[in-house]
Amino acid sequence: MKMKTQNKNEEISCNHKIKTIVAMMFEDIPYSEEVAEAQEKIETALNTEFDKIKTDRHEDEALEELLSKYSRLSQMATLAGYSTDRTEIWREDGEAMDIRSLKKEVHQQRKRVYLTSAFCVFALLQVVWLVYNLFVKPSMAIENLLVIGIDVLIISFPLRKYLRTEKSSEGNKYDTEAYRYLRSRSDKYAKRLLNSIALLVGVMFVFVFSELSFYIFGNSKSAEFIENFFKNSIFVEISIFILLKNILCQYIFQKRIGKPDKLEFRKHIIGITVFSLLYGFGVTAFTVIKSKDITYPGNIFLMAGIVFGILILLYNITLRKKIMYKNIVINTPKIAVYTAVLVAVSGFSIMQGDSWYTQSYINSVPIVSHNTHKINYDDNTGIYTITSSTDDFKILHLTDIHIGGSLYSYRKDLKALKACYAEIEYTHPDLVVVTGDMSFPLGIMSLSLNNTAPVEQFAAFMRNTGIPWAFTYGNHDTETLASANQQELNDVYKSLSYKTSGTLLYPYTQPDIMGRNNQLIEIRNTNGSLNTGLFMIDSNAYTGEGINVYDYIHDDQVNWYADEVKKMNTEAGHTVNSMVFFHIPLQEYKTATELYLQGSDKVKYFFGENPGDHGGITNDLVCCSDYSSKMFDTALQLGSTTGFFCGHDHYNNASIEYKGIRLTYGMSIDYLAMPGIERETKQRGAELITLHKDSSWDLVQIPLQSIT
Repeated sequence: MKMKTQNKNEEISCNHKIKTIVAMMFEDIPYSEEVAEAQEKIETALNTEFDKIKTDRHEDEALEELLSKYSRLSQMATLAGYSTDRTEIWREDGEAMDIRSLKKEVHQQRKRVYLTSAFCVFALLQVVWLVYNLFVKPSMAIENLLVIGIDVLIISFPLRKYLRTEKSSEGNKYDTEAYRYLRSRSDKYAKRLLNSIALLVGVMFVFVFSELSFYIFGNSKSAEFIENFFKNSIFVEISIFILLKNILCQYIFQKRIGKPDKLEFRKHIIGITVFSLLYGFGVTAFTVIKSKDITYPGNIFLMAGIVFGILILLYNITLRKKIMYKNIVINTPKIAVYTAVLVAVSGFSIMQGDSWYTQSYINSVPIVSHNTHKINYDDNTGIYTITSSTDDFKILHLTDIHIGGSLYSYRKDLKALKACYAEIEYTHPDLVVVTGDMSFPLGIMSLSLNNTAPVEQFAAFMRNTGIPWAFTYGNHDTETLASANQQELNDVYKSLSYKTSGTLLYPYTQPDIMGRNNQLIEIRNTNGSLNTGLFMIDSNAYTGEGINVYDYIHDDQVNWYADEVKKMNTEAGHTVNSMVFFHIPLQEYKTATELYLQGSDKVKYFFGENPGDHGGITNDLVCCSDYSSKMFDTALQLGSTTGFFCGHDHYNNASIEYKGIRLTYGMSIDYLAMPGIERETKQRGAELITLHKDSSWDLVQIPLQSIT
């Protein structure tokens, strides 16, 4: 058995040597279909003659005798049945296309390929829209048909030119350099075509069939499936474009030199298509069957995709080499660029994705005992009214929670939520007010750009406590690169608001003024009389004039505030007490703080400290806007507002009175945003505001370290 194997290996070695020698003979001969056919015939003839000679001698001796008898191409051609002068005709290169002309032709063809592929994908998308509109919006179907017709007309021009050029290329001869170019490009696009088949099938299952499976077998709604389909359709469209482009490009080179072998290449195309489909169907079937036992079905498809990629890579390294001239070509610069792009795109996608690592803790949060009050909402005005069932009404002020929502920030997110719960459980408030920066979608610090998952997590957390809550936006809640913009985040909040959750007092109707949300919450006594108006005013984020150039409360917001105060006063027949909550401090906070540090009697100190930015980003005593707001002066003039409450500065937590209005910094919760703040303790906590039935109020600071 060992001897037979050795003989077989020697025979293969000799056949390979014959193939190599014949290839060398044709090295300087221009390529044509006739030459390619002649090369194959000569190889066959030499192998047949070799088999005859080796019957009575060793393979090496037989090979030596063969090559001595057929040492010239003309002799080999004669053995294969060609005339002796045919080789001279093969050598003539007057009609052979050189590489410069070939590259120019290929460049033109590739432009037609890209144009054709792009419009084919667009037409396909219009067909999908046509089918959808036939059932949902029949009136739009005619528009889709018209667009499809225009697409087909546009496609016909480059496609016809492409096909005519390919037809005219039949029988072309190519010089040695041009042939090598064709051979390398044929390898390149054959490999790309095989991989693009796997890519398309993988994308289809991950982004389409996975959603479709859960729609059919799970609890997904048709609207949800359609939304996800069109949201992720860009991935399918790109994959189809790549496949079409590679099919048409590979045809250019295989048409000219017939490599790789059409029959063998077809077998590989069928094989990788069937394998990819079976794999995708198998993963989908498994996930659907086990869907009730799987917490996050999407993770199954993610892991299956990684395994699928590894399997395709193994195929590329092993089986694919049988039909390639050069199976693996190492291009270090290109690999480095692709890797960098892949890492960047993957990182960006991961940072924008929802992550619910704190969910197990959120699910375990129990209801906190609290007073039950009557809550009404006016759809016309967007005002929530809370009629207190007790003489005292307690408001817990939280700020700068800074939930990152990523695996990297999980530990700190958990600490932040537990800190919030400790404050809520200790105070048993009637209402919680958060003055901004609930989320922290700043990728550098949190490794997350997602600003919806933190919102949904905190909303779920508060829903479990059972305590009503409201909030103002902060500068970090809608960062520029965040996954959701202002309008999208507004829609998220509305979907989580009172009619759905029973706890979040977010207005479905908002005034048409500057800001992402401005609202009024009325607190009424047990007899229905107005006690206090709570204003949630957006201090906005950045002016756009540079890094950390903070915005302010604009004039139209102040005018809206003044109008609402006057309405309350008119209803009550007297000046109604009010409080204003926002994120970025007014400039008066800075003025009052400086006066206090100077020992001025113009301010009254209650508690806390203002150590400034604590050596952080700005080193400012108070991080307010460079632009003044008329908010303070208007409040002073109206005489209604007795307290301002803000956050933003993290370490600042003092409460001082200036010109009769109390200016209070909230103790921050933040474990994530400020460098080193996780280890700091004395600035972390909350404030409890207690409204009495005569509209007077008390305020106490509750440091976290004092209750844990």
